[in-house]
Amino acid sequence: MKKIYHLSTCGTCKKILEAVDAVAKGVELQDIKKEKITPSQLDEMHKLAGSYEALFSRRSQKYRPMGLHEKNLSENDYRDLILEEYSFLKRPVAIIGKKIFIGNDAKTVGALKSALQ
Repeated sequence: MKKIYHLSTCGTCKKILEAVDAVAKGVELQDIKKEKITPSQLDEMHKLAGSYEALFSRRSQKYRPMGLHEKNLSENDYRDLILEEYSFLKRPVAIIGKKIFIGNDAKTVGALKSALQ
């Protein structure tokens, strides 16, 4: 499986998709705003990532207004929040074979690029 969950309106996601040449490499793209993440897709990501927290973005514009920064969230809380609001997924998330690449730091993008070679 070669799939990347992204947000088409996110400039960083666009740059990463271009940098790794995702379309030319035949990667399936899912815009998480237009096509919501299903519980089974999120559970598959969890299995590869080891936790829902690893998939959760504290940079979401809804994180602080919802008062989440003042709460101790459980794994179930992270799962429910990601399913409820697409912006809580740390982006992009790429699944290449049995490996998962989460986020946009340079090391992760470099590893993703290598995996797609």
